[in-house]
Amino acid sequence: MVTVTINGTPRSGTGTSFAKAARTAGTIPCVLYGGGENLHFTISPDAIRDMVYTGEFKLADVNVAGKSYRCILKEVQFHPVTDTVTHIDFLHLVDGNTIKVNVPIRFEGTAPGVRAGGKLVQKLRSVKIKTTPELMVDEMKVDISKLKLGESLRIRDIATIEGVEIINAQALPIATIPVPRGLKAGAEEEEVAIETQTAE
Repeated sequence: MVTVTINGTPRSGTGTSFAKAARTAGTIPCVLYGGGENLHFTISPDAIRDMVYTGEFKLADVNVAGKSYRCILKEVQFHPVTDTVTHIDFLHLVDGNTIKVNVPIRFEGTAPGVRAGGKLVQKLRSVKIKTTPELMVDEMKVDISKLKLGESLRIRDIATIEGVEIINAQALPIATIPVPRGLKAGAEEEEVAIETQTAE
């Protein structure tokens, strides 16, 4: 699992005025929750770029005042106009404590439906899982090697991992391979031809 090191500077105060001052200074106000303490600090926008602007799930080693905290991103707030990060909540990971996180879906194998001329359409990019830090995974793998034309895969088709529970509805579609219009038209023409020959 990829871990990003983030160096933070302790904040002397909390509240809207202190957060605004931090942003004016070109930094991002942050709060670290969990582990029995709430820690307020600021970071450079560059420090978080590899965690926020990616589809991958990553951990963070947050270093503040000589202490290191293993964390995940809990919430990221963006400016409504510029889309820049304005605030971040981190969650301190404590072994044994249950957490809920979103992790990306990764497909494995080659679908027969794609080889037959179809196109794989991904309906869901990530799933929410419930687990503990020591059992956490950074992705959920889905085998598509048996997916044929006109078929779909759903949450219930994801292989289970011990200690990891998928919270999403089991019937939620993950991926499908629609029958291409050309192939569908060809099949209909062939069906009509067969019916005509039978009639004769």
